[in-house]
Amino acid sequence: MDSIIPQLLTGLAGASSLFLVASGLTIIFGVTRIVNFSHGSLMMLGAYIGWSILTRLPREPEWFVLGIIATVLATAVIGVLLEVVVLRRVYRAPELFQLLATFGVVLILQDVTLWIWGPVELPLSRPRWLRTAFDVAGSRLPMADLILIIVGPVVLGLLWLVMNRTRWGTLVRAATLDREMVAALGVDQRLLFTSVFALGAGLAGFGGALSLMSASANLHIDLAVITDAFVVVVVGGLGSLTGAFAASLLIGILQAFGIVLIPKSTLVLVFLVMAVVLVFRPNGLMGRPQADAREALVAAPVVRPAPRELRLLSLATLLLAIVAPFFVGDYYLTVLTDACVAVIFATSLHFMMGPGGMASFGHAAWFGIGAYAAGLLMQWIGAPMPIGLLAAPIAAGIVAALFGWFVVRLSGVYLSMLTLAFAQIVWAICFQWVELTGGDNGMLGLVRPEWARDERVFYWVALALTVAVALLLRRALYAPYGYALRAVRDSATRARAIGLNVGWLRMAAIVIAGAACGLSGALFSYGKGSIFPTYITISHSVEALLMVLLGGLQTIAGPIIGALVYTGLADILMRSTDLWRLVLGAVIVLLVVAFPEGIAGAARRLWLRGREA
Repeated sequence: MDSIIPQLLTGLAGASSLFLVASGLTIIFGVTRIVNFSHGSLMMLGAYIGWSILTRLPREPEWFVLGIIATVLATAVIGVLLEVVVLRRVYRAPELFQLLATFGVVLILQDVTLWIWGPVELPLSRPRWLRTAFDVAGSRLPMADLILIIVGPVVLGLLWLVMNRTRWGTLVRAATLDREMVAALGVDQRLLFTSVFALGAGLAGFGGALSLMSASANLHIDLAVITDAFVVVVVGGLGSLTGAFAASLLIGILQAFGIVLIPKSTLVLVFLVMAVVLVFRPNGLMGRPQADAREALVAAPVVRPAPRELRLLSLATLLLAIVAPFFVGDYYLTVLTDACVAVIFATSLHFMMGPGGMASFGHAAWFGIGAYAAGLLMQWIGAPMPIGLLAAPIAAGIVAALFGWFVVRLSGVYLSMLTLAFAQIVWAICFQWVELTGGDNGMLGLVRPEWARDERVFYWVALALTVAVALLLRRALYAPYGYALRAVRDSATRARAIGLNVGWLRMAAIVIAGAACGLSGALFSYGKGSIFPTYITISHSVEALLMVLLGGLQTIAGPIIGALVYTGLADILMRSTDLWRLVLGAVIVLLVVAFPEGIAGAARRLWLRGREA
């Protein structure tokens, strides 16, 4: 009992902190349908703004409360500016492109925060009253934890009253269920969306400011927090406040006891919980089924063979790529090799997302599995590079088939989040199983054969494999299987009605995408001579999303163009400025606003318009 009470109280405090962020995220998603990656950045800003305000105020409790209120209002104003300047311009874009815009905002806010407050963590010097503790059943409860334990249920109660006892709350709940109908009734959607975003941003700032009681303001808050917040929202059920609160309690308490009982589980426990919940309750604990009718509203345009002019341009580009090693130095040859890997990485994800309609937030899992398969074979039996390159897609494809059995029943954000959960589980295994993978030290000494040690030869190998993968995926899309897969994407209900096996078609897409991605992981590892768990991080999966969405989902050339643009742009910016994230984020946002269908999609639209003219 002596050890249970302290851990329970710690879990309740952590649950309240999670809920403050997740509640704002679930309200925003429920109404706008935007998967807002920048929500973690708003909490980060709340922590920094709160630090700036609280360190300049007297240290009495009433001034602390006023400082927190000022922080909430400031963060709400920033949320309004974000919604008006950026998101309002992409509401008509596909949901995934809205996600891309919010990730661009994440990059911008990271460098803006770095520029204003610097890279050093900023702890808040706690006043005496905040350093006190209370005796609870023989255990000492810090004042900070007590405040969090009280604040969580109070915020839930206030939100419930607002949502159920005010006209604005009624409109929000109606928009969560059917925003098109709300618009048809004459409700000003712009004003509603802006107010919802202000509330969500204010809640994120509230959570950031309160986190200063036990932690410091730092630049790593955004991605760490948004991952846990997404898990809470998905486990609780999209758009459900009570579900988010229940999920926060479940995850907060499990984390508190997991640290004591199974210390190594802390890195993956949250994602194991999410995976188990989604397998047995595909809509979360208290979520409603997503409207299937949405899938049939607008079918994606038919992907037709490229015109003769585009084929000639592609051939010219390929010839230029073949002769490039004779004209560029070693550095740019390495960049070109990385670009080949990025093309395979992006085209494999596009196969799932475009024709398959299955967005993945954890595509880097297959990349890492392929890399480790090649590395372990070399470590165990001294397998040469050709064997490793063959084994990598086989290993990734087999694991993808096992994982696909759980995934094919889900759709939308639930499917995407389950892929994220799986990727985090794979990352935790690679990070913690030191005896097998080397853990954080990685696996070194992945040696290429003598004939491939010349960087030009290895580049040509990478280029040949890239072309082969792109052509094979293209062939699959124009085969009967590809047309059947697109039929499932456009309307699973109609596909079942005509006798298509929806589950197996989606499963095959996951296996093909996973196998191709595994090859890119092995190729990248041989190029670098090492393998690290960072290959499987969330940020690497997001890079694949960026490449696909920048190029566009509507064409086969889209992921290729997106991979080349992203690789080249990131390389130029990192060598040109310390604020490369800000510039890259601004470019991403501008591209989404200007070309909501992606670069290749916009070029396709202009091409067709020119031919019609």
